[in-house]
Amino acid sequence: MDAFYASVEQRDNPELRGKPLAVGGSAARGVVAAASYEARAFGVHSAMPSVTAKRKCPALIFVPPRFEVYKAVSQQIREIFAEYTPLIEPLSLDEVYLNVTENLKGMEIATEIALEIRAKIKQVTGLSASAGISYNKFLAKMASDLNKPNGQAVITPKNGPGFVETLPVKKFHGVGPATAERLRKLGIETGLDLKSKSLALLQEHLGKSGPYFYGIARGIDERQVRPDRIRKSVGAEDTFVEGIDNLDLAKAELRPLSEKVWRCCEAHDITGKTITVKIKYADFSQATRSRTLAGAASDIDMILEIAETLLASVFPFKHPVRLLGLTLSLLNTELSGQEPQLDRGL
Repeated sequence: MDAFYASVEQRDNPELRGKPLAVGGSAARGVVAAASYEARAFGVHSAMPSVTAKRKCPALIFVPPRFEVYKAVSQQIREIFAEYTPLIEPLSLDEVYLNVTENLKGMEIATEIALEIRAKIKQVTGLSASAGISYNKFLAKMASDLNKPNGQAVITPKNGPGFVETLPVKKFHGVGPATAERLRKLGIETGLDLKSKSLALLQEHLGKSGPYFYGIARGIDERQVRPDRIRKSVGAEDTFVEGIDNLDLAKAELRPLSEKVWRCCEAHDITGKTITVKIKYADFSQATRSRTLAGAASDIDMILEIAETLLASVFPFKHPVRLLGLTLSLLNTELSGQEPQLDRGL
């Protein structure tokens, strides 16, 4: 879906249409959950601190999220998908993988399926969607971003390897600033650079992710669409341009992470018992600290308080901190078998 939360708000309130809009946060505090395309033109994006977003776009309008509405619309869209295939793997409220190799309509061309689904979504919800069509998950995801908003793109088996070769690795789905920097230090800035590296080298420097990167550099991704996938955790992390060596400054960076994690929990009626803080230092070494509660975390303040205590346990830092991550795991979905649909790439 295109700027899903923001698009729902603009659909339901005509006064917001055509205006720069941020869902979540406020002019004074918090983080942006989603930004309209009008706001994105100013450089505003999801997970950005609200004060930064307001500085980039003084005319930015903040509206509170309405997760029950977003979930209801998402369910409408999910019902449309189910008309075409039972192989639906949700990534979030606004994004899924579909396997349409053998589909319920007997349609032979995936691009036509995507066009029909997008038209039906527009008819039922009034919202636009974009699609990526390819022969594996990685390339389908990359294709989905090529013609946003309200478009679609195809990467064929013939063109897949060449497409990856020209792509900067920092544009790869799942590659954040820290991984991009690690790859850059190995001399890897494009897919072609990545393809030139041996599997042994990638495993040495990227661990268990090495074989995955070795494959996608060649346009290969063997992951299947899994409709029964159960999410084991809810997490958020942030990488800093400059290292942080002050405990209070580091603690301040935990609040937007806590807000993002708890927002996902509230949106999907989930919670968890284990809180983990990940600290990655300027030399790329890292530490993790966890605490498992007797009962489920009850609110954001509890999560933040425990996260701050866990962070303080590794102070003084052995090196400046370049990344902080916060994860809530041992989710109630592990017991119920339900899949929380988390908001990641808005």
